[in-house]
Amino acid sequence: MSPEDRREAIVQATTPLLYQHGANVTTSQIARAAGIAEGTVFRAFKDKQELISACVHTALAADAELDLIERIEPARPLPERLSWAISAVSGYLERVWALASVLRDSGYHPHDDRHEHDQERPGPEQQMQRISRGVAALFEPDADRLRVDPALAARLLLGLVFTNRMQGKGFGEAQAENDQLVELFLHGVLRGDR
Repeated sequence: MSPEDRREAIVQATTPLLYQHGANVTTSQIARAAGIAEGTVFRAFKDKQELISACVHTALAADAELDLIERIEPARPLPERLSWAISAVSGYLERVWALASVLRDSGYHPHDDRHEHDQERPGPEQQMQRISRGVAALFEPDADRLRVDPALAARLLLGLVFTNRMQGKGFGEAQAENDQLVELFLHGVLRGDR
């Protein structure tokens, strides 16, 4: 197995452990999950912090969600396309927020452990920009019907999705379902004619 393949296999085995243990995951737990000797972890990564950083970047990757968004048929009605996109984005947000929460609770601070491999990977801002471009493409078939550019429509929809997913700490517990959120986004919250 090449060094990069070994690193990737260790990251794949470690990432689920981070959701359970946060930064408190032990190298013995990592080695057991990866089916390797504990020393192999340190031959592949400089230290545990570098491994955690690699796992965080892997978890932040929006490739699976972008694949779902790109598979949405442009011929489908706009509300249906947007509902599917909201589902993909919501899944991404839940995954990222869950990891951020457990890492924060375990005392992990991402800015404390910058490594050379981090420069090669897109960060959270770039991942959200990729998602935004994917959602904007869903508006393109209906661009002539929009009051705003598809890129702005995507940004506004994502803001609504983001806010809809927030709960507690002053935000309350009420949450709109995907189809309801699309309806409110496209037609507003007022009943009847304007």
